Amino acid sequence: MKLNETVSYFIMKGLSYDPKLQAPIFVLVLIIYLIVLLGNMGLLLLICLDPHLHTPMYFFLGNLSIVDMMSCTITLHRTLQMFITGDNKVPYLTYLVELYLFEAVIALEVLVLTAMSYDRYVAICRPLNYQTIMSYKICQLLASFCWIFSFLHYIPQISVAFKISCFTTNVIDHFFCDLVPFMEIICPHSLKMLRLLTNTEGLLVYNIIPFSLTVTSYIFIIRAIMKIRTSIGRRKAFYTCSSHLIVNTLLYTAFILQYYIPSNIVGSKKLFSLFNTVILSLLNPFLYSLRNEDIKIAFKRRIGKLKSNTFCHIVANVIGMRKEI
Repeated sequence: MKLNETVSYFIMKGLSYDPKLQAPIFVLVLIIYLIVLLGNMGLLLLICLDPHLHTPMYFFLGNLSIVDMMSCTITLHRTLQMFITGDNKVPYLTYLVELYLFEAVIALEVLVLTAMSYDRYVAICRPLNYQTIMSYKICQLLASFCWIFSFLHYIPQISVAFKISCFTTNVIDHFFCDLVPFMEIICPHSLKMLRLLTNTEGLLVYNIIPFSLTVTSYIFIIRAIMKIRTSIGRRKAFYTCSSHLIVNTLLYTAFILQYYIPSNIVGSKKLFSLFNTVILSLLNPFLYSLRNEDIKIAFKRRIGKLKSNTFCHIVANVIGMRKEI
């Protein structure tokens, strides 16, 4: 297509250009997607069913599980659809809708993780006031703010994107509807407002404010942990927030490599996009379950009750059969 020509659809290149790799990629993506859904749904179901997990920490973890499933669905469904249908064309309107949903969900994940860091700060630094500060009503308000704000903050940017009609090409070298590859094909004179919003409001919401709040929380957390006299107490306190700290470190590292390091230094950014949107969603339920004694105990408790109920059901059936005889 010619420069300045409007487009009605975009052509997505996907994860790989090699036709021989399409089938293996499809199988791998499908397996990863199913594991993400099963892992996060299992964790969410366990949190809902076990009363011992009805605490602020697991309330936000349940929200994070929902976000991970949404993020993975938005990013991977395009790859699966392209393989099944053989059509790699995405209508212009569809691309912008998926772009809006993706950016909103990524902002939501960052905000939920920030709320979780505040929860860990209160639990470790203000333990005596924890129940009062992190009451169920406060948790609901924090979660509601995260959900509402994340879906509202991107409206100005997507409104500007809807008005753009000048592109250098309609071919997008990516596997889902992301902002960076979209901005790369916009004509320079049409890019100014969108780039301004991305570098101001977008940067503040995605990185600066959440990152600053998270770092501040962990500065106070580390200071409080260092004041604990026994090594066992310090280890136990740090262990309660280690999974969250690992997830945040991986997330912000991926953000920096994906959005702020030039492509000529890190190469293709598809790998970082895949890690940021898919691999983290895959790791989250395992990081929070395998490294969490409460989750392990709750899982064993559920399995025990399931076995007990099954045993009781069998016994009741046997007694009923004997009575009939």
